[in-house]
Amino acid sequence: MTALRNELSDEELAEQAKRGHPEKGRWSQTDQLIAVVADRIGQLHHTYASTHSTRKQKAPEPIRRPGAKAVQGKQKASEEQYATLAQMLNGGAA
Repeated sequence: MTALRNELSDEELAEQAKRGHPEKGRWSQTDQLIAVVADRIGQLHHTYASTHSTRKQKAPEPIRRPGAKAVQGKQKASEEQYATLAQMLNGGAA
């Protein structure tokens, strides 16, 4: 089932997510909460290590959940977006 799900396109996965029944998933609510706790501990460890080291620390990847695609890198804002943000911060927004 995992191999079949991983072959789905983003659009197919989004459509199935709309029609899906999370309560019928293979992970229980407890499993999901444990994954969240593990992710938070990883983030805390990363923050602690980053503040106590001169080396740049790589942020931990979150535990993959059923039906979730891998996390992609952060997107960069365009110059136009930066200009709009600067205008809004300087009181230019209506």
